[in-house]
Amino acid sequence: MRVAISGLSGSGTTTVAKSLADKLGYKLVSAGEIFRRMANEQRMNLIQFSRKAEIDPEIDRRVDEIQKEISEKEDDIVIEGRLSARLVNADLRVWLKAPFEVRVERIAKREGRNYEEVFRETSEREKSEKMRYMKYYGIDIDDLSFYDLVIESSKWNSESIVNIIFLAVKEMVR
Repeated sequence: MRVAISGLSGSGTTTVAKSLADKLGYKLVSAGEIFRRMANEQRMNLIQFSRKAEIDPEIDRRVDEIQKEISEKEDDIVIEGRLSARLVNADLRVWLKAPFEVRVERIAKREGRNYEEVFRETSEREKSEKMRYMKYYGIDIDDLSFYDLVIESSKWNSESIVNIIFLAVKEMVR
């Protein structure tokens, strides 16, 4: 079973994907971790690396290739990333969503940073990502009709969300 967890920054995808992978005993692959590792390797922060990715499509393509390669080799896997559900052959495609302000607050708290600064950076980063996804893949990130399950992550804690997805997986493997 391949489960793809997608959502914008601060929606809870990483937390939920890690917990779900643990609960299922599956391997976890995170596009965000791949992107961060690549940014660190080039000694850039996420905004700088996102700007570079705007002019160098190979960055996004490489992240996507790494996800695809791993997911094609693994049967029981949780794949986490903005476009993961659209790029890998997933049996269950989940989108986590939350209001922008809630997501910014979560990011600021997680990173111990100023809300206004995170607000500005997140807005800029998401505009960049949205543009790149449409330009490189023809994907409208706002179109959620592709997903099997869309969960408003501001209404439940991560444990509850994991349980919802866990139940969906168990129903599918019956």
